[in-house]
Amino acid sequence: MLRIRERFFKRRGMNATRFVAFSFAGIILLGALLLTLPIASKDGQSAGFFTGLFTATSATCVTGLILVDTGIHWSLFGQVVIAVLLQIGGLGLMTIMSIFSLIIGRRIGLSERLIMVSTLNLNEMEGVVRVVRHALIGTFAIEGVGAILMAARYIPRLGLAHGLWAGIFQAISAFCNGGFDVIGERYGAFSSLAGVNDDPVILLTTGTLIVIGGLGFFVWEDVLQSRCWKKLSLYSKLVLSMTAVLIVGGTAFVLLAEYHNPATLGDMPLWQKVLNALFQSITLRTAGFDSIGQGGMTDETKAVSIMLMLIGGSSGSTAGGIKTVTVAVLLLTLRASLRGREQVTIRRRTIPASRVMTAMSLTLMILSLFFVGSIVITTLEGLPYIDCAFETASALATVGVTAGITTTLGRVSQSILILFMYLGRVGVFSASVAFAAGRKPAKIQYPSAELMIG
Repeated sequence: MLRIRERFFKRRGMNATRFVAFSFAGIILLGALLLTLPIASKDGQSAGFFTGLFTATSATCVTGLILVDTGIHWSLFGQVVIAVLLQIGGLGLMTIMSIFSLIIGRRIGLSERLIMVSTLNLNEMEGVVRVVRHALIGTFAIEGVGAILMAARYIPRLGLAHGLWAGIFQAISAFCNGGFDVIGERYGAFSSLAGVNDDPVILLTTGTLIVIGGLGFFVWEDVLQSRCWKKLSLYSKLVLSMTAVLIVGGTAFVLLAEYHNPATLGDMPLWQKVLNALFQSITLRTAGFDSIGQGGMTDETKAVSIMLMLIGGSSGSTAGGIKTVTVAVLLLTLRASLRGREQVTIRRRTIPASRVMTAMSLTLMILSLFFVGSIVITTLEGLPYIDCAFETASALATVGVTAGITTTLGRVSQSILILFMYLGRVGVFSASVAFAAGRKPAKIQYPSAELMIG
């Protein structure tokens, strides 16, 4: 595979970002074909290519939106395919392929390092192999611990074989921010984790895996090397601070807004309300698990949920969205503008204008896609805009929570969600760079134009 990739790079002039985009597309297509096989369904009947394509896209793009319940419809073969797609989607094809190079002691070449940098969204190649090695070891170790903890809770409920597999599958899905589960056969179709929303071990373990997976591999590496807050890089401090603020703020809002809502938290004791409000705040950060029923939430909670989904996790992680540090840069830019300063600064450091422009471009592209997609879907389906916007944000930010309308949408609307899941995982900015690669910079500079703003 590595030799084929090397030849493809040389002959086709393929750059790293474009390789990542096409590799994800290839994995999705292969996964769709495997899920279309009769052996992938419990009833022995083919699910059809579109259902296979939707599920493969959702799994590879670590989203969690589904047309059929994973535990009820897919056989063990189909569930294993989905688990593999989740793992590849979370870590990236090149990261997975590097396992073989590391095992046999093969030197990882320059082109492979470029792909790793693009996959993990790093800024430089220095130390990328070390980051990947630690990412792989950390991923399997953390998923292993999570699988053991959840299997210990699932085995008494589901039996030895099913409980063990449910723990393993959910650990992979949670760490990769996938949102898939295989317990629907026991608790009902599309119920997600609502049947176990009274189990602190399952919810807290799942939530912890989601947060760790959403921090990003660079932050892991920084924490391992620094081991104290003062020595952390500015980027890691921003990631950890924004993550904490969003989780705590989201928990407080959901708890207050849904406290008396009988469709969500209303009938729970206080400790369970706090637990599920916390889990809701975490899962909205691109995880896709559901413990309280998204369709029953109030409109104001759905609106805040959309905002949290679009923000997402952190760069170089298994999460999607605009990303936490991108939002932090935008807020710092706003602060500088309000204070009349031309430079955007934080802690005696200046954020380059190119980074500010990238943050603004990425945010505008995602918001534009979100508004256009949600308006098109609500127009086509005749459904309330808030629910269509919720579903669109969930797909674009690769979250996976649903207001309960995914299965009722027409094929055109579902195709839009497929496209948005792909763009959300590959990265809107990365995709635009990939297909614009090779353009020559402008050779002519025009006079400045003074425009009135505001």
